[in-house]
Amino acid sequence: MSTPDFTGPELCTREAHEIVALLRKKEISPAELVEAAFSRIEAVDHHINAMPTLCRDRAEAAAGAISVDEAGEPGWLGGLPIAIKDLTEVAGVRTTMGTLGLADYVPDKSDPLVRRLETRGGVVVGKTNTPEFGAGANTFNDVFGVTRNPWNTRLNAGGSSGGAAAALATGEVWLAQGSDLAGSLRTPAAYCGVVGLRPSPGVAGGGPSTMRFHTEGVQGPMARSVRDAALFLDAMAGFSPVEPLSYPAPPTPYQQAVERADVKVRVAFTADMNGFGVISREMDGCLRDALGKIEGEGAVVVEDCPELPELDKTYRVLRAMLWAALPGRAPDAIQKHFKRTLRENIEFGRSLTIDDVYDAQLNRSRLFDNTVGFLRDFDVIACPVVGVMPGPVEEEYPTEVDGVPLKDYISWLRFSFLATTVGLPAISVPVGLTRDGIPIGLQLIGHHRGEARLLAVARAVEIATGGPLGPIDPVVMA
Repeated sequence: MSTPDFTGPELCTREAHEIVALLRKKEISPAELVEAAFSRIEAVDHHINAMPTLCRDRAEAAAGAISVDEAGEPGWLGGLPIAIKDLTEVAGVRTTMGTLGLADYVPDKSDPLVRRLETRGGVVVGKTNTPEFGAGANTFNDVFGVTRNPWNTRLNAGGSSGGAAAALATGEVWLAQGSDLAGSLRTPAAYCGVVGLRPSPGVAGGGPSTMRFHTEGVQGPMARSVRDAALFLDAMAGFSPVEPLSYPAPPTPYQQAVERADVKVRVAFTADMNGFGVISREMDGCLRDALGKIEGEGAVVVEDCPELPELDKTYRVLRAMLWAALPGRAPDAIQKHFKRTLRENIEFGRSLTIDDVYDAQLNRSRLFDNTVGFLRDFDVIACPVVGVMPGPVEEEYPTEVDGVPLKDYISWLRFSFLATTVGLPAISVPVGLTRDGIPIGLQLIGHHRGEARLLAVARAVEIATGGPLGPIDPVVMA
């Protein structure tokens, strides 16, 4: 299956690390890149609705002020246009959180991660679409509407970083920031044929501004290739005195780890996590085909999985605490607009007992011990990102997989729960296309604070399966 055509500016076909190399040599300018990005957005965004909020004047001013003094740093972006998810504040730019109650909110200061990225040469060109407060894996809201999958606009793009993934897939930007709780980076990356990395807590900025010690929801890089994801993680990484979970960037840049990628690795593959997740026959077949290619290049793939007692209950309690503590305490003028599924999350959080909280904290420690102990024999755990292909854009969430019913709106996202609960890094890597031409993503879960090793394995997988896919024109379906 060949990928769709791309008719945008030639600069937009290049990977981010290639563009940064040209910036370092002054062969192109930040202004040229900003022009290329806005040209591409204007040409295609009306088909996919990935980036509904733009800030062209701000971007052009920032591009004109870029300094090359930091050119020697591995995280230097040098004037590269980037996109920021609409859950993350950018000073002077409309930030709606995807909810009508904040439709006109314009913050006067940026999130610390945005400030770091701008200090390191990132030029913010716009905000990407998200479901309301990031709740859900189909990107739609009452402020901006739905984001469509670039590979087939009848389908959803995943969520909650769906706008980020769609913008990358169509070449609107080279890098896009996202965030992840129940696969919010990983699912849209898989559905749109890009790379999404959920880092360990503290690697790429902190949690929400009012819950600095929160570890389940993290920010992270999205890109069209593993090498570009490593570049973006280098730009994100570092200690910040206002982020208590942050810690210094590693002495060896993540990009160097990717350059040393070797496919001779040991992979533990599980198609259903010991029956924890439900996977369609189509998804299972596609992933096994990809793993066969990896084995053909020298990897050892063993079908195995750690024991995961009480993972579902533990994750749900941790998740519910976040919803009850943040959107659940928003003013009534904001909460009155919330969609049903967000309200249900909040109510579940309010219903928790203190014993539920104790049990969740104890159980997550057991799950961590089991998973870390299991990984002593492997480089990564490989599993589905999500068990089904993207559904119609009008469908909020699937209710069954190959006839197996799902009990609620996050049951289909169970493959994302493990990395979130135990704080391990995880990445979604495109490993091919279905017969219908829709991307397939493979999830790799790495060692504790093992981003470098995880990225190296991801790059080896990318090479073995013929990636990266590169940008495409939206496949517009009536």
